[in-house]
Amino acid sequence: MGFLPGLELSRRFHHDVVAPVLATRFPGLSYAAARVDNGSELFGFDTVRSRDHDWGPRLQVFLDDAGPDLADRVRDVVGAALPETYLGFPTRFRPDAYRSLGVPTLDGTRHGVTVTRVGDWCRRALGFDPLSGVGLLDWLAVPTQRLAEFTGGDVFHDGLPAGPSALGGDRTRGGLCARRDRLAWYPDDVWRYVLAAGWSRVAGEEPFVGRCGEVGDEIGGAVVAARLIRDLIRLALLVGRRYPPYGKWLGTAFARLPDDDGLAEVLSVAATAGNWQVRSRQLCRAYELLAVRTNALGLADPVEPTVRPFHDRPFLVLDAGRFARVLRAAIGNERLRALPAVGGVDQFVDHAGLLTDVAWTRPLVATALGLDPSVPLPNER
Repeated sequence: MGFLPGLELSRRFHHDVVAPVLATRFPGLSYAAARVDNGSELFGFDTVRSRDHDWGPRLQVFLDDAGPDLADRVRDVVGAALPETYLGFPTRFRPDAYRSLGVPTLDGTRHGVTVTRVGDWCRRALGFDPLSGVGLLDWLAVPTQRLAEFTGGDVFHDGLPAGPSALGGDRTRGGLCARRDRLAWYPDDVWRYVLAAGWSRVAGEEPFVGRCGEVGDEIGGAVVAARLIRDLIRLALLVGRRYPPYGKWLGTAFARLPDDDGLAEVLSVAATAGNWQVRSRQLCRAYELLAVRTNALGLADPVEPTVRPFHDRPFLVLDAGRFARVLRAAIGNERLRALPAVGGVDQFVDHAGLLTDVAWTRPLVATALGLDPSVPLPNER
């Protein structure tokens, strides 16, 4: 067998191993099974290299309102019933598997099936339960990496009740799918806000590549260009209705966007340019292409998408603040429109460790923006 993507391996593992155990030992159990936690396989980005740590037959079993003792019993029963291997892969992982360069080996202790109550898991991973409603703090405090993981991945079975608050009252989808539906994409006003914040970041640095080059600082100009390219890639993903993943997978996710206008090639040339003049020209072209894509969304009044001189200095810029201003002006929710133009947490915080823990990001955003969980959801749908 050639390389089997991790998500497909986990899907088969549920259908062939875990589901039969649950049906036999816990008949009638309401549960959902999925891979929506973390890992490159959630996005289809995994390769043979990914198998060197915590890669294998893994999934989450979500229960509804059952007591924690039931979750413990289900976990123990499933663990005891697992075969040692499945499709040639061990069902238990070594804590030091990251050091190996192949399939993790068995140690008989930790298997890849987690069992938890769905509301508890959402509160730990996201900071809130989407089925109870999603507020401003919820949207802005969850890193886009986590949103991408939760709405990506796959649900193998969803027998959880959706409840009366399920999106649109749709009773055909289970409770886990209903929660994912709630977070499928930003409400329009929140979308305007994070786009405005992205363009504000570009506006803050777009003249600096030329200025660094003018004084002979090629290294400084390259660093500024790289920052701008990263911001433009994140903006392109947001324009394309994709939650930007963290740095390791940012370029891979960007490469999967539709690219009829050639933005990817323009940014590639800008990233590898050997002098500031080429960097500046390519960045200006990228600004214009992304400006056209932003206008095409129809979220705000269109803005002239061409570059122009930066005051009386010999550098061309988009004057990206124009896009930030019209997007903010189009926000209907007054509370959101009045917030500082810093955006979601990963638009003003750049620390990978911090951005993996909503116990840090929620109080940080609440303090920075003066938000609390009672703020209503704009454009609730």
